[in-house]
Amino acid sequence: MKLDNTKPLVSIIMNCHNGAKYLSNSIESILRQNYFNWELIFFDNMSTDESLSIAKSFNDKRIKVFSSKNFLNLYDARNTALLNIKGKYVCFLDTDDLWEKEKIQKQVDYLNKNKNFSMVYSNFYVLENDKKKFLRFKLNLPKGKITNDLLKSYTIGILTTCVNAKIFKHASFDKNYNIIGDFDFFVKLSENSEIGCIQEPLATYRVHENNYSKQNLKSYIQELSNWLKKNNFLYKKKGISLLFLKYYLVKLKLKYFLKMIFLFRI
Repeated sequence: MKLDNTKPLVSIIMNCHNGAKYLSNSIESILRQNYFNWELIFFDNMSTDESLSIAKSFNDKRIKVFSSKNFLNLYDARNTALLNIKGKYVCFLDTDDLWEKEKIQKQVDYLNKNKNFSMVYSNFYVLENDKKKFLRFKLNLPKGKITNDLLKSYTIGILTTCVNAKIFKHASFDKNYNIIGDFDFFVKLSENSEIGCIQEPLATYRVHENNYSKQNLKSYIQELSNWLKKNNFLYKKKGISLLFLKYYLVKLKLKYFLKMIFLFRI
């Protein structure tokens, strides 16, 4: 496929650690895009399954395969993959998620028309265990200066984002996180930038037993609790009550407690 240099190059980051099960489907959803000027930065993080060979099996020069010599946590791996981008815009897709075929085209058009936005995101579908598919958010999602909205209710799925690459010249993901680094990054970005939104769903988030956050609920609770302690000044500065997130944490802890009881009984 010959790149169309008349359109902005879009760099796609795909981090992988043992993602073979759904990997072909994810890459094929990129290949089906009606926007052709993209590069896929596939960054394999010490996979022990067939992930690397699957990525290399696609005969497309736009797919660039990199391998880590040492195991990195997710956000360290994201930052490392970002060192290889050449595009004007950056998108992210994990090895088990999918894109609608107009995803890149619509977001590039949006950012080209709205120069004041540093990134754009969208609604998305959730696919549970390859059976039940539903729209993640029923109400209109916020755009513009949305820090307050994100602190009250986090609505950005990284699989739906398209970010101006200039952002990554002075910003990166906090590698100390394993699960909530997306949330941390986009909240910080929203403090200094306007963020755009396309209300229609442009991606599908797959929920399955091997989801990292699903497997590591205890770690997720701990990371979010630590983030709140570290960043509660944001809530005070914005005059936002912490009750919502504290209530959310209580629900997560209850979910973890019930899960442990179930496992113990087994």
